Amino acid sequence: MAGKALLKNILPPRQLAGEIRVPGDKSISHRALILNSLAAGESQITNLSPGKDCLSTFQCLKALGVKAARQQDNSTTVSINGTGNRGLTEADNVLNAGNSGTTIRLLAGILAAQPFLSVLTGDRSLRSRPMKRLIEPLTAMGAEIHGRDNDSLAPLVIKGKKLHGIEYILKVPSAQIKSAILLAGLFASSGETVIKQVQASRDHTERMLKLMGAELHTKDKVISLRHLKTPLNPVNLHIPGDISSAAYWLVAGAIHPDADIKIINCGINPTRTGIIDVLMAMGARLTINNRRISGNEPVADLHVESSRLKGITIGGELIPRLIDEIPLLAVAACVAEGKTVIKDAGELRVKESDRIASTIKELRRLGAGIEELPDGMVIQGGTRLAGNAVQSHGDHRLAMSLAVAGLVARGKTSIQNADAVEISNPNFWRELGQLTRG
Repeated sequence: MAGKALLKNILPPRQLAGEIRVPGDKSISHRALILNSLAAGESQITNLSPGKDCLSTFQCLKALGVKAARQQDNSTTVSINGTGNRGLTEADNVLNAGNSGTTIRLLAGILAAQPFLSVLTGDRSLRSRPMKRLIEPLTAMGAEIHGRDNDSLAPLVIKGKKLHGIEYILKVPSAQIKSAILLAGLFASSGETVIKQVQASRDHTERMLKLMGAELHTKDKVISLRHLKTPLNPVNLHIPGDISSAAYWLVAGAIHPDADIKIINCGINPTRTGIIDVLMAMGARLTINNRRISGNEPVADLHVESSRLKGITIGGELIPRLIDEIPLLAVAACVAEGKTVIKDAGELRVKESDRIASTIKELRRLGAGIEELPDGMVIQGGTRLAGNAVQSHGDHRLAMSLAVAGLVARGKTSIQNADAVEISNPNFWRELGQLTRG
C-alpha cells in the first residue's frame, strides 16, 4: 500500500475535453525490463511505465547484477546491458517486489533455474496474495521453492535447480503464472514447455519472446516453447500507452454529459481490449483510429465522446481481457440505463484488495444500487451518484475508479489514500487536470 494518506477532493467539471498520452503500458514495461536483462547486448526502452511496480522490477534486476540505468531520476528512458543466459548473480539481500505481483511471479520463474539462493518478498498486500498456483508448476519443473503458510504465501525462498520442460494445463487465466512458467522454460535443460490455457490471458510475454528470437509457437490456446540454445536478442522498444490507464478516460468520456477525449499512441492488444468491447456493447461513442504495429504490439489512437450507455451482462472469456477494469466498469454501470451483471470474476477477490467487496462498499457510499455475487456484482443503473467520503483501500485501480465516479456525482467526492494511484499511474491526477474544463 501507499505510505501517505493523501486526501483528494473531486468536483464534477462542466466539461471533459482534450488530447492526452497515457503512461507506458505497465505489463509490457515489466517484460521489456526482464527479457532485455536476459538478452546478450545493449538495449534502450523508452516510455517505460513510471509506476512503482515497474520500479520494483528495475531495482530487483539491478540487485541481480543487471547493468541498467535511467537517463535521469524519474526518467521513462532506461538503458540495459543484458547478462545473457547465465549472467545473473546472487543478490546480497532480500529482493523486494513492493506491491507488484508481476515482479514477484515473473522473477520467481527465472530464479528457479539460477545456480544460487534468492528470497522474494513484498509489501503486506503482496504477502497476502496466493503463491501456491505459482509454486506448483515451477516445482513440477524441478524447482525448489518454499513460502509461508504451507508454501502458499510470500516471502518465497528459491534455491535454483536444474529444470526440465513440462506440459501444464493453466486452469486459472493468469498471464503472470503463464509468464513465470515460460521464463522457467527458457532455462530448462531438457524437454519442451507446453502450456494449455482453459481461457486465454494477455500475451505480451509471448509476443516479446518471439520478437527477441525465442523458439515459441502458439496455436489456439496452446503455447509451446523450447529452451534457449543461444541468448535472446536485445531489442529497443518504445512502450505503447497503457490501455488499463486509458480505460479511466474512456469511461469518464462515455459517462460525462459533456466530454470529448482523445488518447494518442495507446496499446490495443486484443487480449487487453475487453474494456473497449464492453463500452461499445453498452453504446459508447468510441472510435479506434490510426492502427499500427510497434514492437510486435498493436497500437492506435482512441476517441470517446459523451454517450448514453445501457446495462449488459459481462462474463465468460471476456473477463480475463478486462479483469483490471471491472471496478471501473461498475462505475459505468451505475450511470448506464438498466441492469448490469458482472460474473465469473472471482479472481478479483485476491487482487491488491478484495476488489469485489471494496468496489461494492465504496460505490454504495456514493448511492449506487449494487449487490454482491460470489464472483461479481449486479448493478442497477440510472441513478445519479452523490458525492461522499470514500476509501481506496490502498488499491490503485479502486482509487482511480472512484475518481471517475466523482466526475459525475453531485457535490464533492473525497478519496482517502488517493496516492495509491502511484502504483500504476503517478500521472493520473495531472491527466485529470488536463482534461477538466470548468
